[in-house]
Amino acid sequence: MMHVKAPVVAGMFYPATKQALSSTLQGLMRDVSGGVESRPRALIVPHAGYQYSGPVAASAYATLSPWADEIRRVVVLAPSHRVAFSGIATSSAGAFATPLGEIPVDAGALELLADLPGVQQLDEAFAQEHSLEVQLPFLQTVLSRFSLVPLIVGDADSDDVSRVIEALCDADTLIVVSSDLSHYLDYQSCQQRDRATTAQIEAMQGERIGPYDACGARPIRGLLLTARRHGWRAHTLDLRNSGDTAGDRSRVVGYGAYEFH
Repeated sequence: MMHVKAPVVAGMFYPATKQALSSTLQGLMRDVSGGVESRPRALIVPHAGYQYSGPVAASAYATLSPWADEIRRVVVLAPSHRVAFSGIATSSAGAFATPLGEIPVDAGALELLADLPGVQQLDEAFAQEHSLEVQLPFLQTVLSRFSLVPLIVGDADSDDVSRVIEALCDADTLIVVSSDLSHYLDYQSCQQRDRATTAQIEAMQGERIGPYDACGARPIRGLLLTARRHGWRAHTLDLRNSGDTAGDRSRVVGYGAYEFH
């Protein structure tokens, strides 16, 4: 019997019912426009509760609308917040569920990754992790039909992350790196640090991006390494923080949305 990974932050990070979640996502997507000339090959998207980072995440996912039928597989690389481990974790689940339905996992892709350095099956990395899960309802809303390659990134080398992306980044595949930016600074300090991180992303220079700059620093560095090899360009779509969306400004979290083409 196929194992389906159940959602763990429905009702906390986003609405728990299909109707409420669909309504929330439609509202977030309605408030942004796509506005890119070519199909994104990769996105960096924040992963906080929708009331905080949802508007910024929507600006990334809105870029996919013109190409919704072309994207048949999505690789999501998300940082581990709950479990400390080395390398990149895969899941034994055959599908991942949200209130909007189930997304099939691309088992063939996971077989392809199994022998790469740093890759291991580790279900416990997914058990309570929000950073991958919160991306899925957005993808279900924007794309027509797709399979999922779910990956949680621990203490992983940039080259190992890049090898995983390189193995899967064909014409039908979208790469999504899930990451917030700086955490718990005051509003102005957050803006300053996040602008510096954004400049490094746009310059394709990830070596100095660390965990205090972005919780997804490791998958970001691997993505930037791949992007340089393929001649991709990075474009900032949105850069805000929780003080701009739904929180006070004394202690904020930064959110950025970026597309690579």
